[in-house]
Amino acid sequence: MTTLIDTGLVAEHNAAAEAHLWNDYDALGGMLARRGQDIEQLTALAQTFAVALPSWGVGTGGTRFARFPGGGEPRNVFEKLEDCGVIQQLTRATPTVSLHFPWDATDDPAALREVAGRFGLGFDTVNSNTFQDQQGQAQTYKYGSLTASSAAVRAQAVAHNIDCIELGRALGSKALTVWVGDGANFPGQHNLRGALERYLESMRDIYAALPADWNVLIEHKLFEPAFYATTIADWGTSYACANALGPKAKCLVDLGHHAPNTNIEMIVARLAQFGKLGGFHFNDSKYGDDDLDSGSINPFQLFLIFNELADVAEREGKDFQPSYMLDQSHNVTDPIESLMSSAVEVQRAFVQAALVDRAALLHHQQNNDALQSAQTLKHAFRTDVSPILAMARVRAGAAADPVACYRASGYRAGKQEARPAKAGASSSGIV
Repeated sequence: MTTLIDTGLVAEHNAAAEAHLWNDYDALGGMLARRGQDIEQLTALAQTFAVALPSWGVGTGGTRFARFPGGGEPRNVFEKLEDCGVIQQLTRATPTVSLHFPWDATDDPAALREVAGRFGLGFDTVNSNTFQDQQGQAQTYKYGSLTASSAAVRAQAVAHNIDCIELGRALGSKALTVWVGDGANFPGQHNLRGALERYLESMRDIYAALPADWNVLIEHKLFEPAFYATTIADWGTSYACANALGPKAKCLVDLGHHAPNTNIEMIVARLAQFGKLGGFHFNDSKYGDDDLDSGSINPFQLFLIFNELADVAEREGKDFQPSYMLDQSHNVTDPIESLMSSAVEVQRAFVQAALVDRAALLHHQQNNDALQSAQTLKHAFRTDVSPILAMARVRAGAAADPVACYRASGYRAGKQEARPAKAGASSSGIV
């Protein structure tokens, strides 16, 4: 595997942290042993965790008002893979990349797959884009794509999704995520039922093109850019559409796509119960659809989501394999640092959920002991599993402290010289 950060630097960084890490690891191990838990088993579990990186996430994001490019940001999909390779090298928790077409379109998917493999990366779910007009396309998506009143627009959007499937097959992906910004900004702008009927008609054509071992993930979003009525606005509509399409259609939950204070963990439980939980886009939100770094605002909610996921995994075993991906916009931080930190925070919630004493929790629930039920969850959440996460990384050859090691490497400064700004190029595509 080609490493982009000097392995000697990583080893030196880890050696400097080793004494303190072992002290913290042994102390945590003793505390966990008193609870009847084995720190070595938990460390091995941490090493199984994986979350995909969004190709667009390694570029600088923006808002509806402006985008401020970052120094040395990637200008094409191959440079995006370099940055993703750094994140995987230093965390060992991000082995796959999720591509977005046409932002990441290539005429040579074999070469792209070869370069990714060089960095120890594979490809996760592919994403279509019918929420923007692309250069040279015949029809506009200004008034909708899969739901458009124009049959020609719908046909173009369907064809694009099928092209994404074909590209994904060449890259080794196994799923397509479909999100549309279709909806209305004014009452009466379109027929609400008719729009959903057209969506399903279009999705049936896409579903029919899926390979036998593929899934399509339906992503919902409360609002934006449709501010009056978004066609796929909630988990109920997503579930109904997935149910209508068939067993290869599942629902994707983006943590930022909900009204404030929505009980997302209950949505997770419901979709899992009905066999339609396909995956997650991890981020965080303060007001609405903020796409902030995972765990930066409400880490307890992230833990509660993983508590439900742990319950599903216990019930369903290896049959339950949801797709995990980070989906964030970084406009004031180095995207590589934010993605590394986010991967660690999602992994943290995964391990914390494994600390929940499920026998005790069930006992308290069956005895209607609300306080002790809540305290059982809090007991796991309040446990600092940082030594487990750091030890898992060190044993895998990654960095005890990924951000500190990355900064010491000077990678960003080097890329500022190697990747001069290119007029008209955007690594993000969002703005």
